[in-house]
Amino acid sequence: MAAMDDKELPRLLYKPESWTKRASVIFLDSPVGTGFSYAADADTDGAGFRTGDTIAVRHILSFLRKWLQELHPDLLSNPLYIAGDSYSGMIVPAVALGIATSSPEPHQPSLNLKGYLLGNPVTDHNFDTPSKIPFAHGMGLISDELYEAYKKSCSIRDNTQQQSCVKDIYENHILEPHCTLASPHNRRIDKPFTSGGRQMLQLQDLHLSEISSECRTTRYTMSRIWANNDTVREALGIHQGTVPSWQRCNLDLPYTRDIKSSIRYHLDLTTRGYRSLIYSGDHDMSIPFIGTQAWIRSLNFSVVDEWRPWFVDGQVGGVHAKAMPCYACKVGVRRSSLKMVYM
Repeated sequence: MAAMDDKELPRLLYKPESWTKRASVIFLDSPVGTGFSYAADADTDGAGFRTGDTIAVRHILSFLRKWLQELHPDLLSNPLYIAGDSYSGMIVPAVALGIATSSPEPHQPSLNLKGYLLGNPVTDHNFDTPSKIPFAHGMGLISDELYEAYKKSCSIRDNTQQQSCVKDIYENHILEPHCTLASPHNRRIDKPFTSGGRQMLQLQDLHLSEISSECRTTRYTMSRIWANNDTVREALGIHQGTVPSWQRCNLDLPYTRDIKSSIRYHLDLTTRGYRSLIYSGDHDMSIPFIGTQAWIRSLNFSVVDEWRPWFVDGQVGGVHAKAMPCYACKVGVRRSSLKMVYM
């Protein structure tokens, strides 16, 4: 989105690197109650918005089958990849396995699943959380002495202690400002006032001039204004009355995190022959690449391509490696691989 002032609607900018140049892409609002998604019974007792990991997986599977098998059967033969980032690391592998193991209804063709992609994925608390302080040490954010003291005095599983250690750092991108005012969880921004029974936003209430243009969270605020504009909603085909106000983060959504680890899904999918791409940014301390590397190693796959650089316009963009189940390395069965990319 382009910069804006208090009087104009944010403008979209053309992105020449868009994935839509290579594939047809569906961006799905999930779980129900996020984005422009809604439940028909949510206005009665709220049951439609009581969701969680396994419910979200079931809803996504239902959507994909209806979209591809009933509404767009002409797209069924296209290779299908499921993708997501962050907390989608718990959902995407389960969705992919659901497609891989489900039997289609009689006279219904199967979805042409080929693999999945995940960026900085939440995977397992036992790997993700303990990697934060070693990451901070490796990036030079804490001294050797503090790191050694931490290992001696703090439990490596104690999330409270770790949060205290990094509270002044923007975990999602350690080189960017920690922008409290522009936080997507800012209640002053997320709770619009109501006028005549309709939720509305006033640009002057957001004090955009107070939010530094250096903060990526500025765009979070801009997206809120953009998505609630009547012209935008009409262009997107949003049915009137379904979602009174679009929120980037619906903090009131009852959600049960009932998938504790997605490692078993990765193991199952890769041994079944499906491809996967796991990519991590080197400045993300929320889900550090150290933890991602650790759970990938726990799969005990054979490394078939050692760490080596990848290039963009002749410059090193990062490094990558590829691993495969041992049986796939030795036997000429369906080739599968799990690829780790570090950026």
